[in-house]
Amino acid sequence: MLQFMLLFSRQGKLRLQKWYQAHTEKTKKKITRELINTVLTRKPKMCNFLEWRDLKIVYKRYASLYFCCAIEDKDNELLTLEIIHRYVELLDKYFGSVCELDIIFNFEKAYFMLDELMLGGEIQETSKKNVLKAIQAQDLLQEEAEVNKSVLEELGLT
Repeated sequence: MLQFMLLFSRQGKLRLQKWYQAHTEKTKKKITRELINTVLTRKPKMCNFLEWRDLKIVYKRYASLYFCCAIEDKDNELLTLEIIHRYVELLDKYFGSVCELDIIFNFEKAYFMLDELMLGGEIQETSKKNVLKAIQAQDLLQEEAEVNKSVLEELGLT
């Protein structure tokens, strides 16, 4: 089971975080700072798995972003690497070729996509098509709401 997922840049800027276990804000910041420093100081040829406290850390770098997951010590590292890759594939499919700016300016879409893929730290949906359908349905709802809002504003009802 995933404990949390972090996305951060090569400069150490946190871009996205999803926690599946309850922690205080202070603890989250400490964990985040410590893990970002640990991952960024590792050499590129080193293994993408490491033991940290009582967890295993699985990370992968795609372009300028690091995708970092913490799992329980008995969980499968390769499956976690596959989850990271599936998430990156979904982001790529939705944004075209996903980049750091897509995550910065459309973080709500990135969170929604992650929520469609994962539920409570466990994989919820394995089909990329189903996840993308849910996101497209959400986009349609958002567009309809914006159209309705603009119509109401034109009529002076808001």
